[in-house]
Amino acid sequence: MAFYVNRKGALEYLTADALVGTAHCFSTRFGGVSEGILSSLNLGIHRGDKPENVLENYRILGAAVGFRPEDTVFTHQVHSDIIDRVGKADCGRGLSVEVDHPCDGLVTNEKNVVLTVFAADCTPVLLYDPVCGAIGAVHAGWRGTAAEIAAKAARRMCAEFGCQPENIRAAIGPCIGPCCFETDADVPEAMIAAFGEAANAAIRPAGQKYYVNLKELNAIALRRAGITKIDIAAACTACEPDRFWSHRRVGGERGSLAAMIMLRGDTP
Repeated sequence: MAFYVNRKGALEYLTADALVGTAHCFSTRFGGVSEGILSSLNLGIHRGDKPENVLENYRILGAAVGFRPEDTVFTHQVHSDIIDRVGKADCGRGLSVEVDHPCDGLVTNEKNVVLTVFAADCTPVLLYDPVCGAIGAVHAGWRGTAAEIAAKAARRMCAEFGCQPENIRAAIGPCIGPCCFETDADVPEAMIAAFGEAANAAIRPAGQKYYVNLKELNAIALRRAGITKIDIAAACTACEPDRFWSHRRVGGERGSLAAMIMLRGDTP
């Protein structure tokens, strides 16, 4: 199982073996029409971009991946463990209709519903159960990681749709890596409180600071939930700020990456 780089003209996005059978992607900065510090595939609607540029970026990406912009459902991310069940009635939430309540995760078993989460160093996780036909998408910052939001999304899929953990597959997308995620003691303390001694394998002390592996911690949470088929992207967003948006590198002067997944229906 692995991640793959897909290119169509200037557009570049990643896909994962674990999610084969869905329309899905982990975006990069390449291939859009946004300009200046948002160049070029900004997918965030609150980054100061022209609305027509953001919509065109979704059209470009959707044409390549196989979804319609109007079928997207966005999160309203607050670094929580809140997960919404959504469906066709929610399509357009975020892109054309403001999201009216916070959530950092989405699940559905309805086709042609594009679950969409955002990142710019935080960890995006996409979930797929090919047996039950259900998907999930999660934004896991360090607080969400400590709250085990990825595992909670998988459990929500089991509760809502009758999924079995052994059938759920997961893909952990590009985020800030253990090479660059330098923290104070509060982050490793939160991880040890959540995961016990197992967290130490994902924490490297460095003087008064620590380097933390968010990808591995999310994988630990997923494995504890019974999920064994997990793809983990190698890329670090902070190491490649020209390819990925990185809040750690540039602060607020940036666009947003998106991780998106959809159960295919009769129409794109």
